[in-house]
Amino acid sequence: MKISFIYSIAFTLICSFLSVYSQEIPIEFLSMELQTNQKEQHKTILNKEIDGVISEHVTISSDITEKVELENGYKFVYLFIKGYGQLTSGGKTYEIVPETIMLPNNVGDVSFKPIANDTLHYLKISVFQTELDQEDIKTFPKENINNIYFKKFTDCKSYTEPIKSPQTTSRTILPNKYIPRVAMGTVKTIGPDKVGAHEHAMLEQLFLGLTDNQTIVYADDAQVDFPEYSLLHIPRGSSHSVSVNAENEMYYVWMDFFVDKDGEEWLKTHNTEDE
Repeated sequence: MKISFIYSIAFTLICSFLSVYSQEIPIEFLSMELQTNQKEQHKTILNKEIDGVISEHVTISSDITEKVELENGYKFVYLFIKGYGQLTSGGKTYEIVPETIMLPNNVGDVSFKPIANDTLHYLKISVFQTELDQEDIKTFPKENINNIYFKKFTDCKSYTEPIKSPQTTSRTILPNKYIPRVAMGTVKTIGPDKVGAHEHAMLEQLFLGLTDNQTIVYADDAQVDFPEYSLLHIPRGSSHSVSVNAENEMYYVWMDFFVDKDGEEWLKTHNTEDE
């Protein structure tokens, strides 16, 4: 009787331990509609999920002109994911289309707004800059930090990777050496296909589902449906992969936030055509 009681207690403790440490894939879905008479909406997504990284989903109507405000100690990435607009800076005008990336860098006169009768959706990613980051960025090419960075995803350089099939199109939409310890890219394919299981303990990673993305993400023993216009966090160090069923589309942004600059060696697994 006493032995059975001890086994029962041990079993309970083990189950409790597994419950506490069971793997999950945090995910949040973006609200893609403004309420009636609402002109703008700001919402922090996956709040406090990654130290030093703030992800905000912003929606603005054509009544709003957004002026970019720089802030000491932070660098910013804007990912325009739905709607059309115009951005102005330094006397130049840039056409915003869905799936465009913009970094204001050190440029202080950047503003944008949707075209008439349209609504613009974007993610604003704020990255805290440590003292080491602030020293490291001094070694970056001047054009990378003193000029606005503005590109359509489809205009960015493609790469291949051993964990992806030949039918997959991957692009680097934000190379490293623009923001310390940060890089971003896209993955696109039609199912059946997958991104093979891999691990990276040297970085934190967010996935943003783009238009028509309809995939499944796995991390160790967990899995979650990953639809368009959703943001998820890959648990650091997990063995993770992505699959897409027949006739469905895989299309998402990966965002890498490296623990330190040595971790950026991971990017050497991305093979570009000119290498």
